[in-house]
Amino acid sequence: MQYRTHNISQITEALDGQRIKVAGWVENIRDHGGVMFIDLRDHYGVLQIVMNNEELLKGIGKEFCISVEGNLRKRTPDSYNPKIITGTVELVAESIEILGAVTERLPFDVQTAAETKEELRLKYRFLDLRNRELHDRIVLRSEVIAYMREVMRSLGFIEINTPILTASSPEGARDYLVPSRCL
Repeated sequence: MQYRTHNISQITEALDGQRIKVAGWVENIRDHGGVMFIDLRDHYGVLQIVMNNEELLKGIGKEFCISVEGNLRKRTPDSYNPKIITGTVELVAESIEILGAVTERLPFDVQTAAETKEELRLKYRFLDLRNRELHDRIVLRSEVIAYMREVMRSLGFIEINTPILTASSPEGARDYLVPSRCL
């Protein structure tokens, strides 16, 4: 079964009125008196999910991994959010499937992870990597390395991983280096 038809970066006003399915982590839940909102986050951004049926939200909390299906609609101009790439649209949820539930209280808030002690963040690295600031740095690093590789390849360089040049012992013992004289 397909858990999504689009990632959040693919969602634009051009999809207005279409039925789509997205998946990601619940970043925030808001209740505005009968109308419920979820900020759903994936690798690419955040999308606002709208629900009129409280039953859809039953048993769902922050950082749950969910799949949401519904119809995409344009927001009214007064409710645009310029801070997110999908700030002009929202998904009206018709069904929600829990892909991964949070069974225990999280050791720290993912969105404010930078304020948490590093030792705790490293212990729960899988949560720390969901933090948008850290995520953006990792993506930037990946893009810089990919660009450097592309430039070096275009200049005729090849990439050699050092284990090809000197293989380590399979038992994990320290390599024994033999001195040699080069003339």
